[in-house]
Amino acid sequence: MSGFVEKPEPVEVPGLVHLHTGKVRDLYRDGDGRLVMVASDRMSAYDWVLPTEIPDKGRVLTRLSLWWFERLTDLVPNHVLSTELPPGAPADWEGRTLVCRSLDMLPVECVARGYLTGSGLAEYEQTRTVCGLALPEGLTDGSELPSPIFTPATKAEVGEHDENVAYEEVARQVGAETAAELRQATLAVYDRAREIARDRGIILADTKFEFGLADGSLVLADEVLTPDSSRFWPVDQWAPGRPQPSFDKQYVRDWLTSPASGWDRHGDMPPPPLPDDVVAQTRARYVEAYERLTLTRWQ
Repeated sequence: MSGFVEKPEPVEVPGLVHLHTGKVRDLYRDGDGRLVMVASDRMSAYDWVLPTEIPDKGRVLTRLSLWWFERLTDLVPNHVLSTELPPGAPADWEGRTLVCRSLDMLPVECVARGYLTGSGLAEYEQTRTVCGLALPEGLTDGSELPSPIFTPATKAEVGEHDENVAYEEVARQVGAETAAELRQATLAVYDRAREIARDRGIILADTKFEFGLADGSLVLADEVLTPDSSRFWPVDQWAPGRPQPSFDKQYVRDWLTSPASGWDRHGDMPPPPLPDDVVAQTRARYVEAYERLTLTRWQ
């Protein structure tokens, strides 16, 4: 059992048609056929959308994605057309709304990993592989991989879990040529971002991208290189062999699975509300990720 603890009602805006309420983003279409994407402050973890929001989270995700998009345009185009609010949109959409090209989205979560952790570590411990790719013996939680790897996953609906798949499955779904383009673009963007983050004292352990097609060409979509879609670790605290401190939602995951929450993630009950201190600490981590990466103060 999973999904929304409390599913929000979509905001009605004249001239916009509501298309989808996602884990974090609400999607609309305007009269010109463009996609209007609004990042909420919702937090998801363990396939649940939690009942507690994180203040400023939507604006952090939007502003950071825009910052990254600017630094990646020579590698792959993106879907952003404008940051202007559609007429009649509520004032609180300011700073968390993107007007984007409508794309033919590809049904693949394009994951790049430079370090071993999370679901990749779980698979490695069983088979010494990740998504069917053989890795050396002796790796542990937080180990740097010999070179970054492309480990795709299926795109799941709200309440469902993304499943890692082999590259061959991606080729079967989207075709060999498109699969090769996805792998090349994913690793190129990851390599660029990893170097930028490293210069700012942050390890980009892994990240996921979504791509669509416009006139047959690959376009980077959704969010990019945020604390929701990436694992960011402080360089000066990296120590393989244990879970790493992070600037992402791991703080929430850790609380949910701690005795303090009283929640059984494998049971039938939804997760409880987050306490104020967890909300504050999580917000602080998102803001710190933004400030460290962009070298600008959050305001």
